[in-house]
Amino acid sequence: MSGIRVLVVDDDFRVAGLHREAVAARAGFVALEPARTVGEARAAIAAHAPDLVLADVYLPDGDGIDLVRSIDADAFVLSAATDAATVRRAFSAGALAYLVKPFDTRVLAERLERYARYRNLLSSVRPLSQDDIDRAAALMRGEREGASLARSATEQTVLAALAGEEASASEVAERIGVSRATAQRHLTALAERGLVQVSLRYGSTGRPEHRFRAGG
Repeated sequence: MSGIRVLVVDDDFRVAGLHREAVAARAGFVALEPARTVGEARAAIAAHAPDLVLADVYLPDGDGIDLVRSIDADAFVLSAATDAATVRRAFSAGALAYLVKPFDTRVLAERLERYARYRNLLSSVRPLSQDDIDRAAALMRGEREGASLARSATEQTVLAALAGEEASASEVAERIGVSRATAQRHLTALAERGLVQVSLRYGSTGRPEHRFRAGG
């Protein structure tokens, strides 16, 4: 069975059906038969090893958040509960998202799309950089890449390397111990966000050199 396997856990068969249909309509996802109780959910998880569980909080035989905490799978909590304690408990249990019912199925579709991108980013066989991890977290928060006001550790290091003076990407790379390509990528991203100014230095021969200075 290919695709991202998703298990809906909800004791309301109408709601469970709507959520299952929303999953099935997304390319790259496989909607498993919904479970109505914690017991059914555990049996389904053991049998089908879903990648993502969409769990209600209040179930006939137990608590959906406790279920989320105990399983080895990603999870969203989908609930009508809006008290802060329940929301905190869901995130503390490891839920990647909390959706307040009732909601338009387009909201779930958008969260599933984010999850697919998040999962793809974290499926790399190579070691992840801090930027990779930050991008994955931003995806689940719905932030565009580069939209967060928080700067990555590497970007902070790049800005510190400029230290109020102009420098080329090669000079920044040498100062902080990264490749020129990595320095160039971060400098370009910072310039696009207005945190770094770019100017050109013309030499006697060859292409002009890009020079970077911190400050908008």
